[in-house]
Amino acid sequence: MATIEGYCERLSYAPGEVVSVACRTRAGTFAAEVARVGAEREIVWYGDGLPGRWQEAPARASEVGCSWEPSFTVPLPADARSGYYEVVLRARDEVDGRLDEGRACFVVRPGAPPHRSRVLLALSTNTYNAYNDWGGPSLYTGATRASFRRPFAPGFLVKPEPHVRYPDVEDIDDPEHEHFRRWADLHGLARWSGSSGWHNWERPFVRWAEREGWQLDVCTNADLELHPEVLDGHRLVVSVGHDEYWSWGMRDRLEAFVEAGGNVAFFSGNSVCWQVRFEDDGATMVCYKAAYEDDPAYRGGDRQRTTTMWCSGVVGRPENHLTGLSFSRGGYVRMGRAVPRSSGAYTVWRPEHWVLEGTGLRYGDPFGDRDRIVAYEVDGCELAASPEDGRPVPTGRDGTPEDFTVLATAPARLWSGDELPSRYRTGEPSDLEWTAAEVFGDASPEHVARLAYNHAVMGVFTRGGTVFNAGTTDWAYGLAGRDPFVERITRNVLDRLAGPA
Repeated sequence: MATIEGYCERLSYAPGEVVSVACRTRAGTFAAEVARVGAEREIVWYGDGLPGRWQEAPARASEVGCSWEPSFTVPLPADARSGYYEVVLRARDEVDGRLDEGRACFVVRPGAPPHRSRVLLALSTNTYNAYNDWGGPSLYTGATRASFRRPFAPGFLVKPEPHVRYPDVEDIDDPEHEHFRRWADLHGLARWSGSSGWHNWERPFVRWAEREGWQLDVCTNADLELHPEVLDGHRLVVSVGHDEYWSWGMRDRLEAFVEAGGNVAFFSGNSVCWQVRFEDDGATMVCYKAAYEDDPAYRGGDRQRTTTMWCSGVVGRPENHLTGLSFSRGGYVRMGRAVPRSSGAYTVWRPEHWVLEGTGLRYGDPFGDRDRIVAYEVDGCELAASPEDGRPVPTGRDGTPEDFTVLATAPARLWSGDELPSRYRTGEPSDLEWTAAEVFGDASPEHVARLAYNHAVMGVFTRGGTVFNAGTTDWAYGLAGRDPFVERITRNVLDRLAGPA
């Protein structure tokens, strides 16, 4: 058991508010440090000799939260800089005397306009919460509710470096990814921390972007519904990594932003896959996923608000209306037995497009293979050959805008029965069969065939504002590895949609 752990009462604060942090430890006293983490790490508050006490967690705390008493508070100045802030908790183990650390986090939302940057990064904190198994089951191990008022399990906010990626790119012949699990167990990390959290994707993106000169404002993605004013004054909203869980209100706000001329860049994959709703004034996130017939919304006849896949016929609001792409037409790469020996590269189709300007890439060139940016979970769209030149274009039958420009692709798969790792879906229909049934109404051979040979897709479209989608969770690994093609494409997108740094 951890020597010290804690959480912030909320994940999102405005400048001038007071951050409340609840902790538990058996140590008599502990220390706490708060720092903004960007291109550099800036310590903004420190406390030592803070009184420690043990606070019990209720049964199924993962669903109901902890309700711990506050241990200390941090007043934010009125001009606090927007960003991601980590809270480092330090206490000595009462048995061996070693100094242990726990982590919590919060964001400072941007201050009032006009004192805002052009770029707003919306952290995928809903996805953090969905995978977090601290205090009981997660949305992947039987729960339908996930509380934000609890600690994050070890590994979500910080990992030892160099950290092992999940799925591990050097372990492609191991469909159960035991290499990652052994590494996580060795370091006392949650096994689900490979799938989500600040450390994996958003941390390297923020470090790269701020070092390149871009000023970033930061919010949680739930703020798009709970504090929609965060969008005001920004030219570009950015999603990075694994941005899987979105509410109806979040989509309404961002789609209205695009229709009014705002721009969005998804440097992410599996994006906007599951519908969620917030309860308890935003402290709880609800998602029934495959068990959606148990959802009170479904039982009450409100099919649109049922918390299952956005692309499901039950909901009828495919995510590609917003993002241009869908996980149902993408899937997995180098994950289980889904394209297990992929190079991890995209293949270029339209090098003449502004997104690829200055890269030197030509038709048919691969890029991103050095850091295997096309890996883990990816998004795509239904494709056909253009009658003009044979290059891929969207059919539009799946909800992707017909003017969506396909820039690059890579093969991807939804798991069929023999490709499905046994981690948490043993005995259930394969991803391929289940998705076909949800999208088309049944898993007939004809419908399964339409989703059996998918692609990761990178592309762009305009609907008032412009939406770029990289189509893969692992794009940021190319920035961390300083891949010149990935860097130039990212600069092109930021420059075009937000303005030069």
